[in-house]
Amino acid sequence: MWHSGFAGAVWNMLSFIGTGVLIFKILERINVGLIGRTIGVITFAANINILYLQSTAMTEPLLLFTMTAGCYYLIRWHQQSDTLSLIKAAFWIMMATLVRYDGWFLLGVSGLLVMNHALYNSKQMVSLRDKVAHIEGVTILFSTLAVTGVFGWFMWNLLIFKDPLYFMLGEFSAHAQQLVMESAGVLPTKWDLLLSIKVYMYALLYSSYTVPFILSVIGVYFLTFDKQIDNKTKVAMSSLWAPLIFNILALYLGFSVIYVQGISGDTWFNIRYGVMLSPTIAIMIGYLVDRYKSWQVVVIPMIFLVTLIGFVSSDSVAIDDARVGSSQKNVSEVSGYLEQHAKNEKGFILISAASHDAIIFSSKLPMKRYIHEGTGKYWESATTTPDHWARWIVMRTYDDADLTWRAVSRTPGFANYTRVAAYPFADIYELKPEFMDRLQTEAVIKDNK
Repeated sequence: MWHSGFAGAVWNMLSFIGTGVLIFKILERINVGLIGRTIGVITFAANINILYLQSTAMTEPLLLFTMTAGCYYLIRWHQQSDTLSLIKAAFWIMMATLVRYDGWFLLGVSGLLVMNHALYNSKQMVSLRDKVAHIEGVTILFSTLAVTGVFGWFMWNLLIFKDPLYFMLGEFSAHAQQLVMESAGVLPTKWDLLLSIKVYMYALLYSSYTVPFILSVIGVYFLTFDKQIDNKTKVAMSSLWAPLIFNILALYLGFSVIYVQGISGDTWFNIRYGVMLSPTIAIMIGYLVDRYKSWQVVVIPMIFLVTLIGFVSSDSVAIDDARVGSSQKNVSEVSGYLEQHAKNEKGFILISAASHDAIIFSSKLPMKRYIHEGTGKYWESATTTPDHWARWIVMRTYDDADLTWRAVSRTPGFANYTRVAAYPFADIYELKPEFMDRLQTEAVIKDNK
């Protein structure tokens, strides 16, 4: 299941279904009829970019599900003020924080909304002490569970890397990657708010299509002035727009990068981030169809036409993104060599997962055959005395950006290897036969940390 990708994709398939159900339920919370709810779900489910992503092991579908679930229960809590809904909102937002950092921003937004609603409910109380106690109690109840994922992430980094901020400042962090890109002059959105807005809006329009987005904006306008929906529900629904603010801020601060062909760079990169508003767009379209029935004769055919054109023309920017840049690297030659020569032979393969994770995956060899950055003392030992631990080494020759080359090429033991294959993305070295007698081929290190 792991080598086929299904082990990761199955959760996204379930998340895809779950998000559709949540869109239906959110529309139900604002009294949208069956036709509007159905159109909302179809708008989301028939988006070819969403359909593609839910068939992969990418994190977007799971993030969409957990964030939408958190927003749904937050809306329900604002309407009913029941403790169970608040706890469920906290749980799903906590789950979102464990998927990606977009969830952290939703956590902050939701925390403010919870405190605001608690303040609103406390107005009925006479005593200031009672008001403060109510706001404090509600906030603590929500945050105790909601921040558990963030706290756990800090602890995991502390236990594994001895630094709670390793995910933020470590050599594999997004921050470190962005510094490299900035030094190369390919991080144009940093400190440029207008360009950040422009880039993300293009990603949004490419991912959710222009017509549905325009219709959703019209839906937002009408919802804002809809007297059938109380203000506390409208306030809670603002959480659905958290991904828009987060992605623009991330681009502006240099924490994220999106390349839109013709605007920022000559290729696609991370364009799939635009799908993060797809549930929100679907909800607004479903609302519009229900509240303004005279629009149905225009909106419904337009949605079906856009969907049909997308399928007929295979108009998926997420798929286009996967076909260019580093995403389209064909590593089958390297992985094929390893599968052919290492599958039935003893010995470990030394490789940097940061540079060559696709090779590890596509070689169809068990993970236990590889020594990489995540193998603790095995990595430390193999990069110091490679000829004692690795029968094969996969790395980019003369490229210090490849951690394996940077470490191994400077060791005396590297002289005991022969380059047996050279490919565009990596070379393969094999230990010379005369040094095989001292090669360790079994996992023997105890207390590996």
